Amino acid sequence: MNALPVLYRDAHLIAVNKPAGLLVHRSALERHASETVLQTLYTQTGLKGYPAHRLDRPTSGVLLLALDPETARLLGALIAQQRLTKTYHAIVRGWLHDTGEIDYPLAYLPDKIADRNRQQEKLPQAALTRYRCLARSELPFASDGRHPTSRYSLAELQPLQGRKHQLRRHLKHIFHPIIGDTTHGDNRQNRALSEKLGALRLMLHASRLQLPHPHTGAPLDLHAAFDMHWQQIAEILALPPSLP
Repeated sequence: MNALPVLYRDAHLIAVNKPAGLLVHRSALERHASETVLQTLYTQTGLKGYPAHRLDRPTSGVLLLALDPETARLLGALIAQQRLTKTYHAIVRGWLHDTGEIDYPLAYLPDKIADRNRQQEKLPQAALTRYRCLARSELPFASDGRHPTSRYSLAELQPLQGRKHQLRRHLKHIFHPIIGDTTHGDNRQNRALSEKLGALRLMLHASRLQLPHPHTGAPLDLHAAFDMHWQQIAEILALPPSLP
């Protein structure tokens, strides 16, 4: 069990750089998972964490946890007031425009366990994502069966809501799916890259989280660097392996 990189810690909060592939906590569908963030954090520090927000298993990056129920409640209030600003980075198929917005309501994705008895379908939920293209590349190999070259972009993403898989579904909607996304991505592209690169991860990283401290109101600005696997894939795709 590898130690979690700690990005910030005080008496009420701890932030870690979550590795890709690690569950935050066990769920009904993953109740036999051998490692989770909460278990690793307790083994590493003796602290019980209360996750403040969702970070999917294949996504890496900043994960903020409260260290007591009252702080967890205060963080929940900040989230409800949309006081958290999240910045992600992703490597996507194709060349993105320089900047843009994806304003596209998303159908509710039910939880297989929690929503198994739900009768009424929910209406699509408002969802807005802003993006900025940071770099582009074009490589001399075919990956989609139609073109002799393959194009990629490094994108900075800011979701204004936190819908389930919002970024992954929004990038699919504009035909720039995130590399390594086996649920909402381009599986032909993923297979071609896996053959070329070997192991392939979801190229989505929660790189920055900004919020007021729930007790003092002081601004917190938390950053998480790309891991080694991300950097290796980015270099092969001729994209920047790190952020300035």
